Amino acid sequence: MSEHVRGFEVVSKYKEESIDLPARATIGSAGYDLKAAKDTVVPSIWKALLAHNGLNNLLEGNAIKEENKEFLASTLVPTGIKAFMPEREYLLLANRSSNPMKKQLALPNGIGIIDADYYGNTDNEGEIFVQLVNYGFEDVLVKKGDRIAQGIFTPYEIVDNEVNEFQTRIGGFGSSGV
Repeated sequence: MSEHVRGFEVVSKYKEESIDLPARATIGSAGYDLKAAKDTVVPSIWKALLAHNGLNNLLEGNAIKEENKEFLASTLVPTGIKAFMPEREYLLLANRSSNPMKKQLALPNGIGIIDADYYGNTDNEGEIFVQLVNYGFEDVLVKKGDRIAQGIFTPYEIVDNEVNEFQTRIGGFGSSGV
């Protein structure tokens, strides 16, 4: 980590890829624009449904058939960057306001949370990925350098007299609370 308290760095595997560090667009912007590190297709969920002859062929009873789950999954778009920040702070990932209107792209969980201890984890060095789902009728090609989300550094509070045996973070999505 640099001598600074808060910021962004390029992850090792993208050092030679000319990745832009996130930046704010205006003096009043709260969010830092995160960009795609490589071209990534975000498939249309409707196109997937139609390709499988509708919802009934995807279902077995009231559940989605195991072999069809991949067609309705979120797409992870790499950013090639990681964020460092002090304890008791996180990076909130929010959708860009233009994504739903212009590209029919949304973050399926509404927001993303990048914890301070995600930086430098052994699984992926702390690289930030943006989960996107495409609810439009056509696949969307997110090109390298496209702005895909915004990150806002945010402090948080903890309860008094917290008693917990904390785990050590080892990886990316879903790695805490395992």
